[in-house]
Amino acid sequence: MPVVFSPGQTVRLAWVTDIHLEFLEEAARARFCDRIRELEPDGVLVGGDTALAQSCDTVLREMARRVRKPIWFVLGNHDFYGGSVAEVRERATSLSAEGRAVWLGAVDVIELTPRTALVGHDGWGDAGFGDHDGSTVMLNDFYRIADLLQRDKPRLGEALRRLGEESAAHLRRVLPQALERFEQVVVLTHVPPFREACWHEGRISSDAYLPYFACKATGDALLEEVGRHPDRSVTVLCGHTPSSGECHPLPNLRVVTGGAEYGKPIVQSPLLSVI
Repeated sequence: MPVVFSPGQTVRLAWVTDIHLEFLEEAARARFCDRIRELEPDGVLVGGDTALAQSCDTVLREMARRVRKPIWFVLGNHDFYGGSVAEVRERATSLSAEGRAVWLGAVDVIELTPRTALVGHDGWGDAGFGDHDGSTVMLNDFYRIADLLQRDKPRLGEALRRLGEESAAHLRRVLPQALERFEQVVVLTHVPPFREACWHEGRISSDAYLPYFACKATGDALLEEVGRHPDRSVTVLCGHTPSSGECHPLPNLRVVTGGAEYGKPIVQSPLLSVI
């Protein structure tokens, strides 16, 4: 995509995640969009869990129409409820082609300013952390996403790892491009990429939940690619847990996890400012 903003402009980005707008009536969704617009951001980052499979693209179109600013988004696990991963991503790609809201999995590097770029992908709880084999946790994902239905523990683990690796492969492709050209990179994803970024009520999630609430594959990709560029600054924005927190896996790598509550969507504060 072309540069959206003017050289030298400080760009203010509103970041929302886990907003679950399927729980809100149209009037409440409109009020939420009005709150975003009143903050006067230059663009909006949507970090996944926006709606459900059959309505996610429609809700994002509605947001774009009401907020009247560029929207970049990734998909969360709830966005696939009632559908398949391929189906939802196909609709997200079609939406991106319209230019109303852009799924970061369908594009490469977004130039926000001459110094700062945006990249991202969905991520997935890929069974890389914690104790998948011993966990008794059964998420709604395993009943409501076609790709995960009727799978025993080993086959479920394989499916989760494959989804995590898809996101990691995208980051391994686009991150080097961004880090080569830009001093600062913002990475938007849904699932925390590190154990230390997987918060639950002020603590790191337990080994029973970690397999499904953190994506080791994307974390490994970040450590490798960002580690090769110590002179660059990278900020990762994620959600999913749904508790908030911050960690610094590398001196130049900051990971912020946004908090959320069903039925009460918020704009993460403060707005992200990039130059």
